[in-house]
Amino acid sequence: MTTEPTPPTAAATDDRHDRLIDQPGRVQALRRAIFAVADRLDPVVDLSRPYVDGLENLPRDGRFLLVGNHTTFGMAEIVMIPYFVHRELGVRVRGLADRGFADMRGLPADLLAAAGAVVGERENGACLMANDETVLVFPGGGREMPKFKGEKYKLRWQGRSGFARLAIAHDYPIVPVGLVGGDDVYHGLVERDSLLGRAGQFIGSRVGGRPDMAIPPMRGLGPTLLPDPQRMYLRFGAPIDTAKPARTQADQWELDVKNRTQRALEAILADLLRLREDDPYRNLNPFARGRAVRPAAAASAS
Repeated sequence: MTTEPTPPTAAATDDRHDRLIDQPGRVQALRRAIFAVADRLDPVVDLSRPYVDGLENLPRDGRFLLVGNHTTFGMAEIVMIPYFVHRELGVRVRGLADRGFADMRGLPADLLAAAGAVVGERENGACLMANDETVLVFPGGGREMPKFKGEKYKLRWQGRSGFARLAIAHDYPIVPVGLVGGDDVYHGLVERDSLLGRAGQFIGSRVGGRPDMAIPPMRGLGPTLLPDPQRMYLRFGAPIDTAKPARTQADQWELDVKNRTQRALEAILADLLRLREDDPYRNLNPFARGRAVRPAAAASAS
């Protein structure tokens, strides 16, 4: 027998609002410090010359849901997407983080909260959207980060469509955002269904309770575990309207929005991979920096 979830009380709703929107003073102070530093990093970021395009697709009011892909080198997308959105629009991106974030305490938890992270729960996402915040989600979650051989830039959403349901409920457009480069910092050496791959998944289930979080045998630069230097390629796609047409079933519309988002993100990744093939600066060779492939808008402005 199942029971309906108990609606949150007014006190619980107010507490959630205070934690996520009107954050504690220590978190607000850290937020000001983080973004003061970020605003001064532009010359350093530009020096590394990441490839970034599609910023013109971001709705100017900041009211949209970013849906991205996780890579093996997960920090790239976690840092770059909020940084470039803030640089373009001046807004803070609120990332829906793994539920393990709820167990964090002290300064690390405050730093992540100041940067915009919240626990990836439906109620938290709803609270952010009710307050017109810019939200970021990776539907694949942590399971999308461990990449076995042959899995680079493959979305592992396992049918998840909760992000589409949330966006539809709050009339939020979805902006697909793809990152290429992060899956090439480390290279999986075995396939998921190989003997070693299955062993890694078994160990992952025993140690962390999640076989989908197994870390496959990998290498970085050459045969070492040093990161393989890669240029990062980031693209923000055209917004996807989530307003449900009349006489369309809610569950069918949710699936349609989810599928359109997934197809758009896969197309972005495929296009960036093709673009990267002819980029002499893809491995950050300093002698090729002047010949790096650039977005059309940046190239025409120079």
